[in-house]
This record gives sequence, structure tokens and C-alpha cells, in this order.
Amino acid sequence: MSLRKLVSKGNPNCKESENDDDDGDDKAKKQTTVAHDLGNGSEVVLIPRLMSFDRAWKWFDYLNTQIPWTRPTIRVFGRSCLQPRDTCYVASPGLAQLVYSGYQPHAYSWDDLPPLKELLEAVHKALPGSRFNSLLLNRYKGGNDYVAWHSDDEKVYGSTPEIASLSFGCEREFFLKKKPTKASQERKNDQESTSKRLKRNHDDQHSFVLKHASLLVMRGHTQRDWLHSVPKRTKLEATRINLTFRLVL
Repeated sequence: MSLRKLVSKGNPNCKESENDDDDGDDKAKKQTTVAHDLGNGSEVVLIPRLMSFDRAWKWFDYLNTQIPWTRPTIRVFGRSCLQPRDTCYVASPGLAQLVYSGYQPHAYSWDDLPPLKELLEAVHKALPGSRFNSLLLNRYKGGNDYVAWHSDDEKVYGSTPEIASLSFGCEREFFLKKKPTKASQERKNDQESTSKRLKRNHDDQHSFVLKHASLLVMRGHTQRDWLHSVPKRTKLEATRINLTFRLVL
């Protein structure tokens, strides 16, 4: 059974497209880019399909079998635990070290994994004016793998980082929610109407379904003002691989 079939097995959200045999990336380029203004200088951009499905499945096979994946021990709320997903880190030489949750990943160079340069070029082409020099890869080997609420606000990325998230394999839900502020905490004690409270809650939360070959970009003050997560979905058995391209200053 092919890896593509294994990804689809038992999950209706991971079916192969009827257009897997399309003529290259031309159809992919016709996909509508949607920009979501989150307010106060935060923006999310979604390109539903960066490349043809056939090409994207070939990338999935390469990433699944050729990347030196590891599942590290991290610290969360002062406790050590196994990270609930596999990871790998790639960066240009001379950059500041990445450290998150008490873990410092080994930084492979782009020359260690040359095919990834092609993906970097594809993302740069899709996002004119953007520049990335590092890549954090994550592999979710089923619905029990996840990433908890967090923001990518490490100092190495600067105050307004742009992060481009490219997904392969099983589609997963991606959530954003506004970081709590002093004003928002005070509003909880206000005697506002139910309708106003519901509208505020809607404005403070967003969700996206990140499908095979999709590219989601977070820009501006998104990391300062918002948290994001990929929650558990225990009924899923299929694999998702996600690549987040970043600029280390």
C-alpha cells in the first residue's frame, strides 16, 4: 500500500483528490488567495493550494521518509514531557540558536537536506517580498499528536515576524484566539448584553482547515496579539506534515 493510501486510510478528510493527475501547478496557481484582517496590524493569508496534489504527495513521501525526525523532551509549566509531535529544524549558517520550551533543536543546514531549498524557493515565489532563512518541520502521526496554544514570539524572530505554514497529508484544524489583555479581563465583569458578548467572542476566535498543499501565512502583530493551536482529534489515524518557514534576524 502506498504512503498516500496509508495517509487516507480510515479518515474521510484525507481522501485523494480526483484531480491528483492534473497538469502541474497551473491549476494550483489559480486558487484564490484569501487575506484575513485580524485587526491592530495582525493578518492571516491563506493560499488553499500552493502546488498540484500529485507534486504535493511526492513531497509528502520525501518528507515522511527522508527527514531526520526526532521527538524531543520539552518543559511545559515547569514539567518535562515528550513533545506530542516529531520535529526537525533547518537554518542558514550563522543564525542565532532557536530555543523553545527549554529545548534547543539541532540546526541542520539547507545543504544537509538539499530538496528543501526547492520548497523554500516555491514559498518565496508565492509570497513576493517575503524572505525566510529557517524552517521548523513538524510531523503529526495521528490525531493524538497536536500543538497546544502558543505564539511564535521568540526574540530571534523580531517584533513582527512573518511565518509561512505549508501543510502536506491529512488536513487538520488550525485555531487562532486573541491573547487575554487586562481590558478583556475587566470586560468579564461588565454587564454587557449576551449579543455583544457573543459578537466579541466571535471576533476573538478564528479557525481554518489546513488541507494538503495549503499555505497559511501569519503576519504583522499576529504573534504578539494572538495564540494558535492544532488540537487533538483522537479519531484521526493519518499523518500530517507541516513546514513553517521563518526569518531569524
